[in-house]
Amino acid sequence: SEVASQIAEHAKFGGVVPEVASRNHLVHAPRLLDRVAREAKIDISQIDAFAATSGPGLASSLMIGASIAKGLAIGFGKPYLAINHLEGHLLSPFFGETEIRPNVSLIVSGGHTMSILVRRLGDYEIIGRSVDDAAGEAFDKIAKLLGLGYPGGPEIEKHAIKGDPKRFDLPRSMPDSANFSFSGLKTAVRYLLPKLKGDYLADVCASVEEAIVDVLIRKAIAAAKKHAVDLVTISGGVSCNRTLRKQLDEACKRHRLEFKTAEPWLCTD
Repeated sequence: SEVASQIAEHAKFGGVVPEVASRNHLVHAPRLLDRVAREAKIDISQIDAFAATSGPGLASSLMIGASIAKGLAIGFGKPYLAINHLEGHLLSPFFGETEIRPNVSLIVSGGHTMSILVRRLGDYEIIGRSVDDAAGEAFDKIAKLLGLGYPGGPEIEKHAIKGDPKRFDLPRSMPDSANFSFSGLKTAVRYLLPKLKGDYLADVCASVEEAIVDVLIRKAIAAAKKHAVDLVTISGGVSCNRTLRKQLDEACKRHRLEFKTAEPWLCTD
């Protein structure tokens, strides 16, 4: 397994630039394929199948990945597998296992926030989804308001460690719905900041983190109870957040549920 990260490239612009992303895909994907084959000590022709993400995502980047994988599949007479981006996240907590147990899956990333009832492999039902900003998007936008770098989630988490999460009472939207909404949180922070003086950064970050984590945990636990499953999983880039992992694990134990997630390196795109 090899990964080429574009975070440093996009950090210069404060977010993902589609044209830059697709050009980097075009440059790095063939190199990564060659490196993987060399390290595995095989010829590319020995690969059993070629796969690429089919979506959702940036169209230009998806096109690059699919074109390379399809070309190799046709050239070597091998199967081509189109992989759903979100299904990849959903299955990541079961990496290396042969069985997918029924669970409520929480997918939390920069582009998506949703809870899904997983009955078995390929049998999924969306329980709730973001009606506006995804959780990761809220982290990024609020980080920008605070003058922090990109991606915003890790930046806010870094400062939140030193802050008081109870100092600012920030909104938790749609408490009685299975859906998610984080645009109100972003707006609340925007109006709060001009009123603040002194050393407030760590406390704002801690309060923002707690507001997002609280909503995610409450809705995940509620979904598991409603649909009578005893396993909660979480995936996507935001699931790397250590406070979220720790508090969701603790909440699951309190409610006699099992909690499962992937290693952080499997959570990001």
